[in-house]
Amino acid sequence: MKVKWIALGSAAGMALCHTVAHAADGAAVAAADQMQDSIIVTAATTGSKTDTALVELPQPIKVITSEQYLSQGAISISDTVKYAAGVLANPYGRDTRVDGFNVRGLDALQFRDGMRDIFSYYASVTSDPYNFSRVEILRGPASVLFGQGSIGGLVNLVSKTPEFRTGGELNLVYGSYDRKEVLGDVNVALADNLAVRFVGRARDADTYVDHVPDDRVMFAPSIRWQPTPDTDIVLTGLYQEDDSGSTSQFLPIVGTFRPNTVAGEQLGRYTFVGKAGWDRYAGRSLQGGGSITHRFSDAIKLSLKARYIDSDLAYNTHYADSYSNPQDPFSVYGTDGRTIGLTASASDARMNVFSTDNNLQVNFNTGANIEHKLLVGIDYSWNKVAKRTVYGSEIVDLYDIDYDALQTYDATGPFTAETQKQLGVYVQDQIRFYDRVSVVLGARRDHVTGSSGQKDNATTFRAGIIGEIGAGISPFFSYTESFLPVAGRIQLPGGIPSDAYRPQTGTQYEAGVKWQPAAGTLVTATMFKIKERNRVLYGANDSTTQSGVLSTKGFEIEASHTLPGNFELLANYGYSKLKSETNTSLDYMPRHTASVWSTKTFGLSGEAQLRLGGGVVYSGKSVSTGLVDPYGFNAAIPVGALYTIVTPSRTTVDALAEINWNSWRLALNATNLLNNHYYASCLARGDCFVGAPRNVMGTVGFRF
Repeated sequence: MKVKWIALGSAAGMALCHTVAHAADGAAVAAADQMQDSIIVTAATTGSKTDTALVELPQPIKVITSEQYLSQGAISISDTVKYAAGVLANPYGRDTRVDGFNVRGLDALQFRDGMRDIFSYYASVTSDPYNFSRVEILRGPASVLFGQGSIGGLVNLVSKTPEFRTGGELNLVYGSYDRKEVLGDVNVALADNLAVRFVGRARDADTYVDHVPDDRVMFAPSIRWQPTPDTDIVLTGLYQEDDSGSTSQFLPIVGTFRPNTVAGEQLGRYTFVGKAGWDRYAGRSLQGGGSITHRFSDAIKLSLKARYIDSDLAYNTHYADSYSNPQDPFSVYGTDGRTIGLTASASDARMNVFSTDNNLQVNFNTGANIEHKLLVGIDYSWNKVAKRTVYGSEIVDLYDIDYDALQTYDATGPFTAETQKQLGVYVQDQIRFYDRVSVVLGARRDHVTGSSGQKDNATTFRAGIIGEIGAGISPFFSYTESFLPVAGRIQLPGGIPSDAYRPQTGTQYEAGVKWQPAAGTLVTATMFKIKERNRVLYGANDSTTQSGVLSTKGFEIEASHTLPGNFELLANYGYSKLKSETNTSLDYMPRHTASVWSTKTFGLSGEAQLRLGGGVVYSGKSVSTGLVDPYGFNAAIPVGALYTIVTPSRTTVDALAEINWNSWRLALNATNLLNNHYYASCLARGDCFVGAPRNVMGTVGFRF
């Protein structure tokens, strides 16, 4: 990347100018414990689009501050959620192309500042965790407030915004795989009512897969102005350029997870399948947005926000044919157990997204002890994703690839574009009785149109109740709904298009209890049952169908605890079980996930403090079911015959050692400290995804 080292120097210079900002939450930051490193967050906006205490929301909301996830060694958005109950981070291993998280056994969607920002795979670069003050996880359907969305839940990233103070930080990082970074966060109060903030990162790094870099330049400026005490205006921008590749190499099951008895040897788990210098995942993202909040009085508040995204991406890759015969892929091309087909794909993608969300909040009473927060809103989104792709194929010895001989291709020809528009109107009433019982009622109507002429309408509802019965114990019950339009048409055998897909819909019943015996402790336990309808299923001979009902039920418990003496503890457990009406090729996620993270601060001589932290993340075994003969090559195998593959459970350990002295900070982070070699997922379709090995990073930081 030509601008890489220029940006490294610029970021360092930026952070060394007269002030630098200590990473902190912006104007809408949740109220938090006053301790510097507190992990107990008491309020969030994702669950209600209003500033509401977590113990007044009849659903579990997880808030992860940047202080917490950076201490845990997070290098991607996926990493930020791995210490949350019911959430599986990196379900297919670390992926430099996209962020992935699985909530309650189902894929979750990513939002930024309350608006969805990703509408297509491989059309944009991943978000940078350093650019956000916190990550909020909403588990379960959430369409009433957010429109089309995941049935399992959503992950909302909250951007850093200016504060009316002056201060800052600079961090220099060196780590595994020759990782070199400089990060700066500058906040300048230009006046009592005007402030600017600049957040930046420049990175030059390799990865554990040869010829796959992980380079980035990110710069996010923002400005905040309060022309009156009741008006708050925030404008944000983002320039990000990534030069990377794919750590996911889609290696066949045979020769990796299962032995290759014919060849008599195994592939290296980090084998690069491609052409150095040609295989790449490189893109640029430009974003601009703004929000206006105005209080007409203590009872009436208007909120307006909008964002525009422009992304360009080039994605060149190779992958082996692990799919024609998943259980014996080499036999399709010979008898030596080494020869296999290799497909090359060169694609260009452009993504444009405009989103806006506007609402009016009215607070009023209908009695001496009955308080209302009435929210009425309208949101709109438009997205266009244009792609062009060319393919090529070769036959190679996968154990001894002649990389120089591999052919390269250029994506040429016209772009094929798909557009989608969504208009939604929603209303929500939060009713508080006697400052003890809260009821939430909501409804929404959506209209979605696509470029293919597909039109979908949906009405969704939510209802919930939570009440404190004493000793900080608050039982709750809720019902929520969700919908997600599915672009395209059902494919008959041979890939012949048929009827348009129906939207996926979901409903959830949930009951649980929140316990907050003190300000530094919050425990949430919950049971849920989700029903999902109209999931797309992939069958033999390029055919697709939509299932009847997929049921998910489970249990989650999470606890956050802060003790005097700067001791903190997070503990989480989640169980989710998926069951389909029909025997399908669904890829099931682990039923059991668990994690624990703790930190303790010790005083040293002088002004120095030593902070030690450690965590363990456990994911249970996962089961994938697929077709034995997906393309009908073997007439002796019955059509639709299935087999399963089980990926074993895995456990990883993370660690932190940090010294703070005056304005200086020295930190050492290690993820997968014991270097556990494991597979994150092996799919019955024929390929495996390796888990990331040990990663160690050292940081020198200066705050003032």
